[in-house]
Amino acid sequence: MDITSRRQIAVHGVTLETWQISSPADRPTLVFLHEGLGSVALWRDWPLQLCQRLGLPGLAYSRQGYGQSHTRPDVRGEPREVNGAAHGRLQPDYMHHEARVVLPELLRLLGIARPLLLGHSDGGTIALLHASQHPVAGCIVMAPHVIVEDISVKAIAEAREAYLNGPLRQRLAPFHADVDCAFWQWNDAWLNPAFRSYDIRPELASISAPLLAIQGEDDAYGTLAQIDNIALQVPHTRLVKLAACGHSPHRDQPEAVAQAIEQFVTAL
Repeated sequence: MDITSRRQIAVHGVTLETWQISSPADRPTLVFLHEGLGSVALWRDWPLQLCQRLGLPGLAYSRQGYGQSHTRPDVRGEPREVNGAAHGRLQPDYMHHEARVVLPELLRLLGIARPLLLGHSDGGTIALLHASQHPVAGCIVMAPHVIVEDISVKAIAEAREAYLNGPLRQRLAPFHADVDCAFWQWNDAWLNPAFRSYDIRPELASISAPLLAIQGEDDAYGTLAQIDNIALQVPHTRLVKLAACGHSPHRDQPEAVAQAIEQFVTAL
């Protein structure tokens, strides 16, 4: 098993960076959906390690404005279309757009009919939204957001300060072709007052696929209410709550997360 394809794919006129991991097994493709400041490169070698452990093919891609994918023009300007292309700030429904417009087309182009979604943070929200309307083999979410909590807004405001006056921009720059686009499209969307009412709980009840939700007890970006609310809407959800774990369970508790995912995949 190896990363056999690193290429750019045009999806609705936007060029996206993709990495594909091959496997001889005729099994579901594990699709990695990154966090709000993530990219293919920021997953580091975890997708390859996990796919090797599970014997699954994999796909990771950077959303528009992240990694080496095409930037979003005038990312802090007024939202508008120019020659059919989206410009300006992301709107509160940006994760819906990714889940229901971009991701389905990318999967279609790659011939992936029933993906096994694995999303982190914003990527977890995107995974849930996609699974609520499209067939998937299963859905794994780590530190997803189904509602906006005060703790989330506070942490994201602190990230803005760290970007403007601290080391965050320098740390992120090696992983994004346009680091300002990557940061501001996420930060401005989350700190938009209109985003405070974001709530996808009513949409979760239609998820019929197996669902695993993982969250750290020390997550600075959300409380355990996030995954508890998922379980209320989707009773067959398997919950994993990890002590001594923050917003990135796969980095803070890698073996516990890998074991939980392995058990989940084995039962599919």
